[in-house]
Amino acid sequence: AHTTDIRPHGAGLMDRFAALRADLAARAARRKLYRPTQNELRQLSDRELTDLGIHRSMMNAIAREAALKG
Repeated sequence: AHTTDIRPHGAGLMDRFAALRADLAARAARRKLYRPTQNELRQLSDRELTDLGIHRSMMNAIAREAALKG
């Protein structure tokens, strides 16, 4: 049996480190939007949530979507 290991040029350690750093920065930015959105939604009364058409079980998904759209 014979195997071939093909690696693209430029996928060195520094490139992987830069990609990791960019990923961590993007996650931090999303988290920075997620938490305040989640906290604001949690402070709304049941009546306010109903007026907005939001159920409490939807709050995490709404905060996550807001963070992704950032």
